[in-house]
Amino acid sequence: MSSHVSQGNQPYDQVIVDIVDYALNYEIKSPVAYETAWNGFMDTIGCGLESLEYEACTKLLGPVVPGVTVANGVKVPGTKHVLDPVQGAFNIGAMIRWLDFNDTWLAAEWGHPSDNLGAILATADWLSRTTDKKFTIKDVLTAMIKAHEIQGCIALENSFNKVGLDHVVLVKVASTAVVAQMMGLTRDQALAAVSLAWVDGQSLRTYRHFPNAGSRKSWAAGDATSRAVRLALIAKTGEMGYPSALTAKTWGFYDVSFKGNEFKFQRPYGSYVMENVLFKISFPAEFHSQTGVEAAMTIYHQMQAAGKTSDDIAKVTIRTHEACIRIIDKKGPLNNPADRDHCIQYMVAVPFIFGRLTARDYEEDIAADPRIDALRDKIVCVEDLGYTADYHNPEKRSIANAITVEFKDGTVFDEVAVEYPVGHARRRTEGIPLLIEKFKTNLARIYDGDKQKQIIDLCLNYDKLAATPVNEFMDLMAL
Repeated sequence: MSSHVSQGNQPYDQVIVDIVDYALNYEIKSPVAYETAWNGFMDTIGCGLESLEYEACTKLLGPVVPGVTVANGVKVPGTKHVLDPVQGAFNIGAMIRWLDFNDTWLAAEWGHPSDNLGAILATADWLSRTTDKKFTIKDVLTAMIKAHEIQGCIALENSFNKVGLDHVVLVKVASTAVVAQMMGLTRDQALAAVSLAWVDGQSLRTYRHFPNAGSRKSWAAGDATSRAVRLALIAKTGEMGYPSALTAKTWGFYDVSFKGNEFKFQRPYGSYVMENVLFKISFPAEFHSQTGVEAAMTIYHQMQAAGKTSDDIAKVTIRTHEACIRIIDKKGPLNNPADRDHCIQYMVAVPFIFGRLTARDYEEDIAADPRIDALRDKIVCVEDLGYTADYHNPEKRSIANAITVEFKDGTVFDEVAVEYPVGHARRRTEGIPLLIEKFKTNLARIYDGDKQKQIIDLCLNYDKLAATPVNEFMDLMAL
């Protein structure tokens, strides 16, 4: 029987030890990391609020069984739901990720580190309401920095997409580690929790790629955060862990799921990822397309000045990086919004035609416009090896796209190149005011004027927000 199983003195894999010791003991001292986390917190909450305008998202929210209520449970921003922490994490995580508009990390593996806020916020709210642990928003920001770092540092040198796994495995691992610390697990319990996350079945990337791209990609992170909370709660009971979850021959993660390769690391855990994370500010689009869409918007205005429309275009060439081609260079039918926001041809065609790209532009009524598919057929991607190298260069981390448009009358516009999107660390000064406006726009979708002002006044005052108890903040955000 399981109660008779003993692990003996088997040491945990060093990768697991490093994750846990960082989550439990590392002190975040970087002012830049905290400032970026503050901005990311507002932006991530706002992204969740915008998703509430979409029934495809809201139909998945609420308790697992309709009508179930939880005393002193997690409140879900912008809704009336009060849930247990596991389902609360799912709800918040699904909202955050739904429209592909929250922050991004690009490396050997891609991902969205603010997805972890689903687990962090749900855990902090629940514990603050039900225990003597009283969390502030500063505690949430600290947990965000650590979750970003765990997910992002593993992603720097290790490609899960190349073995067919979805990046939400890293959300689950990072969230498990930080909520284990928040719940007060012992070091042994936290080691067990993280080992359980690696042993867990991991999501395939099936739902992110042709011919199966679909809406699960929008709730996969919510699923990962809820699983993280569940595994931490299981480990807190004293349930055993699996020390060689990664390295065990035949049965460990490396042999089963990573083609026998061990993880590689570029740097130790600190606060690098939060300091360099990418915000999606201008467009709700897969991040490898952000600079391409920005270039297309520039060209759209040039076309207007020249008296040209999308009907006059003969060919569009996108000079880009390898990851863009691998993920979003897509021909053929696009079956749903999730398919469209992972197609660079679609995301560039819409600005050329309408002079915009919004979340609504992925819906069926817009996609039915025959001009979009006609223009998609004229758009080709070519790899620039320099762009690919700069994408992986830790000193640059560019996400470059350059677009050349040829017209039916033989004229050719000068190429428009954009190396860094507005949300990049190199464009923070330009980007943060736009991020705040994005947050205000999203608040206005849900709350009346008085409530909007109350939330904005709090959120734009760092010291006041950082000192605010999490449960009071969640009360403010609930309906």
